[in-house]
Amino acid sequence: MVTLGSKALSLDEVYRILLGGEELALEAAALQQVEASYLFLEKFSAKKLIYGINTGFGPMAQYRISEEDTFQLQYNLIRSHSSGAGKCMSPLMTKGLMIARLSSFMQAHSGIHPEVVHLLKDLINKNVYPCVFEHGGVGASGDLVQLAHLALVLIGEGEVWYEGAYQPTASVFAKLNLQPISIHVREGLAIINGTSAMTGVGLVNLIHARKLLGWSVILSAMINEIVEAFDDHLSAELNVVKKHEGQNAIAAKMREILQGSKMIRHRPDHLYKELEEEVFKDKVQEYYSLRCVPQILGPVYDTLAHAEKLVVQELNSVSDNPVVDHHLGNVFHGGNFHGDYVSLEMDKLKIAVTRLSMLSERQLNYLMNDKLNHKFPPFMNLGKLGFNFGMQGVQFTATSTVAENQTLSFPMYVHSIPNNNDNQDIVSMGCNAAIMTQKVIDNTFEVLAVQVMTMLQAVDYLNCQDRLAAFSHKIYQEVRAIFPKFIDDSPRYKDLQKIKEYLVQHEPVQF
Repeated sequence: MVTLGSKALSLDEVYRILLGGEELALEAAALQQVEASYLFLEKFSAKKLIYGINTGFGPMAQYRISEEDTFQLQYNLIRSHSSGAGKCMSPLMTKGLMIARLSSFMQAHSGIHPEVVHLLKDLINKNVYPCVFEHGGVGASGDLVQLAHLALVLIGEGEVWYEGAYQPTASVFAKLNLQPISIHVREGLAIINGTSAMTGVGLVNLIHARKLLGWSVILSAMINEIVEAFDDHLSAELNVVKKHEGQNAIAAKMREILQGSKMIRHRPDHLYKELEEEVFKDKVQEYYSLRCVPQILGPVYDTLAHAEKLVVQELNSVSDNPVVDHHLGNVFHGGNFHGDYVSLEMDKLKIAVTRLSMLSERQLNYLMNDKLNHKFPPFMNLGKLGFNFGMQGVQFTATSTVAENQTLSFPMYVHSIPNNNDNQDIVSMGCNAAIMTQKVIDNTFEVLAVQVMTMLQAVDYLNCQDRLAAFSHKIYQEVRAIFPKFIDDSPRYKDLQKIKEYLVQHEPVQF
């Protein structure tokens, strides 16, 4: 059980809720503050002009709303902004969105009725996920369109994903004995006016990017191992003179993975002695994609660490407008719904993951090209050259997918388009940034799956299983259990999917 309240949520706690099957509980003291915020706003807003309670929204805020229309105003806002398009977000991303919105509300600065947080908590714990569309948010008065679809479900309308299918919200609520929320003061505006969609997707992205980095380190260590590279480019002595935390963490993890390997070579044993050859058969130094892994994945590590810091800060922040402060007895108007922090971090993460996929593709190409490696048959073909094709077909898939990543890596952060009658004259496009990053991450799992397939074929070609490090051998055995060695040609797309699912579901190393 993860308790949400006065203590900040960590990414690991989010992981436990999203993927570990743990339920959420709401801290009693924090719930009292949520109620106090609501009671204060209910009293404070009487006879005062407060944005979004007795005014219109955005550029129509100059219009006063009569007292008898204030509740309907909130319903109108929710229904009119439930205008998303494209695909519904995955249940996992939607769950992240719901956790992020609940976390913001539990800071007790939104003036919402406590029934909102109780229903949100119940939907998360009962695995009921609103249909929230990918397209619609511009990321600056919050993720208005995406969060409107959350609000639509909270008032008992729209559709939800439950027990493997989209169903009308009303029928699922009846089945689970759940009651929709009522509008009390500003529940409509409070629910839709925040960064919780981009933050929720960002949290999922961080979790999966962390897995990708771990797998890339493993595969980079294994390729160095099976080509019998020298170990000094991974040494503490070489890397410590570069002061970057990420570089040293990557090199240290690779040394840990390769402990006990009988294939990785110590340079002094081979080259630091008197040699008679004029031309060496051995490479004095490996290609960059093998030798420079700490320097390439180090920035990915550091980017991921910084993105985690800022997105988790956003998770534990109040993203709303206006902000209700019942302690100071005031309501503050501003721009805490603006998504620049998350948007920029998602763009940086997207670029870093694309770079990781590029490293994977170059390592894959090294294994495939016998003119480079001088060790393996072309395309890791374990059959008859010219007659069989080996990994030739799946290499095309990896190359194509990396190319798509490179195009998707154009940053959304610098692509603001004014809208809302120019009231929203500079926007973050943060939800777009997060969703595009999710696509790059998903693509990269496919690229790494091709690399895994090729690596295992290389191990079988060398028949070197017993010389691998214990860690490498464990990975070899686990993947071979779902992807047997092959010689004859057959469709590989189902194998690719199985290995991708294995990579997504496992996190074999942690930093």
